[in-house]
This record gives sequence, structure tokens and C-alpha cells, in this order.
Amino acid sequence: MGGFFATASKEDCVFDLFYGVDYHSHLGTRRAGMAVYSEENGFDKAIHNIENAPFRTKFTKESNEMHGTLGIGCISDFEAQPILVRSHHGTFAVTTVGKINNADEIVDQIIKTNTHFFEMQNGEINQTELVAAIINQKDNFIDGIRYAQEIVEGSLSMLVLTPLGIYCARDKMGRTPIVIGKKDTGFCASFESFAYLNLGYTDYKELGPGEIAIMTSDGIKTVVAPGKDMKICTFLWIYYGYPSSSYEGISVEKMRYSCGQALAKRDNVKPDIVAGVPDSGIAHAIGYSNESGVPFSRPFVKYTPTWPRSFMPTHQTKRNLIAKMKLIPIHDLIDGKSLLLIDDSIVRGTQLRETTEFLYNSGAKEVHIRPACPPLVYGCKYLNFSRSTSEMELITRRVIKELEGGDPDDKTLKEYTDPDSEKYQKMVDKICEKLHFTSLRYHRLDDMIESVGIGAEKLCTYCWNGEE
Repeated sequence: MGGFFATASKEDCVFDLFYGVDYHSHLGTRRAGMAVYSEENGFDKAIHNIENAPFRTKFTKESNEMHGTLGIGCISDFEAQPILVRSHHGTFAVTTVGKINNADEIVDQIIKTNTHFFEMQNGEINQTELVAAIINQKDNFIDGIRYAQEIVEGSLSMLVLTPLGIYCARDKMGRTPIVIGKKDTGFCASFESFAYLNLGYTDYKELGPGEIAIMTSDGIKTVVAPGKDMKICTFLWIYYGYPSSSYEGISVEKMRYSCGQALAKRDNVKPDIVAGVPDSGIAHAIGYSNESGVPFSRPFVKYTPTWPRSFMPTHQTKRNLIAKMKLIPIHDLIDGKSLLLIDDSIVRGTQLRETTEFLYNSGAKEVHIRPACPPLVYGCKYLNFSRSTSEMELITRRVIKELEGGDPDDKTLKEYTDPDSEKYQKMVDKICEKLHFTSLRYHRLDDMIESVGIGAEKLCTYCWNGEE
């Protein structure tokens, strides 16, 4: 998915920028970058591949050699960024988080103005380069950023570094967050709210949907007011957000406890222990344990000392193998036990099936599975989230196609999202059978929304119910 961080300081900002970006390393796997500006030296930029090494090891040199009072940085799943651009606006740097579904259409439109783009190795255009080109279609940064927000189909949050300050622009529907921190020497902007706390900043404000603000060391000024409508991604709480983060004032860790409690209230099995798939399932499992009274345990642990999240091959079969190798069983806590296991979600089902099989092979008597969200039926079209992958790879879609004898129409598909329908139960039973679980019960959408504590109209739940 990716994340970003920015600082505007009366002092050198690179220390804060380096660690602020590093705190986002859980959000992306392929590229990372930093760009800074100082009156003395102008712009400086560095981008590295982080597929097989942590952010810190790749940017240690830059953390000591780069200097500036304004800076932006990012962790990215795909494209190299921040992009440094020289245009009629002057020189600026930009980094983005989001997904542009109509990129080809926008590229064709801009190319007519005799602009060219550099293709990436896969033949696609760098999304952030495209955003820079969109901004350059207008006479000033504010109009350019607003124009980008208006014409992009999908989602788009961005940070734009200029000599006069940093423009912070949240997605027009607020699908991803931007939070502002403050300390005596300046301000910062962050995707994750916890990223600045250990750097001495305190919470200042959270940008609203579509809000554009310019940040300097002296303050942050809103130049485009936030809109009234919001559709923030619910998966931020379920899986993507770090436990210590908060979005819209709602704690990720606390929300996950509430999810687990709601799962327990509707359950009727009596396992010996409840456990969470490391790491995102753990808090959900603690909530389940607290509510049910079933002891929480860790029958396996994730090996991370030399295997960071970025140590993941791009080929899916290899990714599955590495994910399996990371989980180390603790046989004394498994042998002869009935286990209830909570994961954040089921996507393809491959990894969870293999996890279940090695629990059985380690002596588990039963393995009951309780995903912390409803069945993923629709591929996410708003953000580059690997959890909500292409619909053809979702186990729900494969099972539905099997049950229906072909691809279902929209009306039939909607029936499979209703937890009280016969089709839904048949789908769940078939998934349980295919993945060799003792039992399977998903979190209900209404319970999950209640666990967040924000009105359903403000949450994006498209991947579960197909509603925009």
C-alpha cells in the first residue's frame, strides 16, 4: 500500500524524516525514498530498493549526509518516489499514496500537450510522475492539486515539497489519512499517527477529506477546506494500520479488541485456547479471549530477527513458502489441543490452509478459524491493497463460481454477502471444507462497523459488500 512522512523544521529535519519514514516500513515492500530542501543547497533526493533489506540499512548514509529544513519521504509498494520535478512552478518533489484507475485516459490527455512520460520496467507509467504532470497542467500548486483530486478515479493523497513549504493533500473521500504533529521546532505530516510520537511531536490535527494545507516550520494553514463526505478504508483498522495508530480518533488496537469481543459473543465453540495469526490477528484474539474466557496462547511465533517484512519474493509461490517458513510452531502448546485461530482475513486461503495443516501435523486436535472481517468478495478498486487482490484470486469468488456453475450476476453475488442468506452459508461451508478447517465463522459486517465506532456512511466497505 505505502505510506509517507513529511517534516518542516526550524532546524535540520533529516533525523525526524529518516525515523518518521522508517516507522512506515510495515506499509510497503519495494521502494523507499526521501527528498529534502534547504535554502543553502536546494533540493536533494535519494531512492532505494528495499525488497531485501530494511529501510534503515539502505538509508543510513543519506541520514548522515542529507540536510534540509523541509523534507518528505515514503515507503512504496511499486513505483520509485518521491519524484523530483522541474516545471513552470519551479522545482518541487511529490510523493503519493493511492490508486489511479483511469491512468491511461489521463496520460493520453496530457500527452496531447507535448508532454512525455518515462515507462517503468513493466510498461506502466509511474503514478507519482503522472500526478506531477497533472499538477503542472494548472497555473499554481493549489489549483493543480485540486485538479488531480478531481480527475483521478480511485484515490489520491499526496505531499508536495516546495521551497516555500510542503503541501499536504488528503484524498477527496478521505480513503487514506494524513495526520499532523507539532513540536517547538516545527510540524510534521504522517500517514500513521504514531510515527511522530517518539520524535517529540504531539497530536495537532487530522486533515479532513479533500483538505489541502501548506505546512511550514511556523504552522500549517488550510488552503482548501475539507469536504463533508468521507469513505475511509475500514481495512486500516482490521489489518494495515500499526497497533499503536489511530484513525479518525479510533485506536487500531482497541478496535481489534472490540472485533474479537464481537466474534466471541456470536460463537458457540469451546476450544482449549484462542490464538492470533501473527501479527495482525493477535489483538483480535486477545479481544476474543477477554470476552469468552478462553485462555489466550501463542502456539506459534513469527521469526523476524533476520526476516523483515520486506524479505518477500515477488513470485506468489515463493511468497507463500516464505510466509510459511516465518511461522515457528511451539509443539507443547499445540499437541492434543483444540485451537481457535483468528486471522485478519482470508484472501486466497493458501497460507491459512498451510498454517492449519502444520498445526494438525504438530498434534492439534481441532482448528477453528475466525477471520476478523467478513468474506472478501470484491477486489479493492480504491487502493493498492494486496489483501483485497484481483477478484479471480479470491477464494470466495472461486467457490461462488463453483456453486453457481459459472460467473454469477450482480444480484446473485450480493446474496453471497448477506450473512443471513442460504447462499452465504453454503459459501462458508464450502470454504471450510476446502481449507480443511474444523469450523469457520466470519465476522459480520454490522458487528465490524460497530467495532470501529464510526457511522457506516463514513466507512468504505466495498471489498465486502460491493457498495461504493
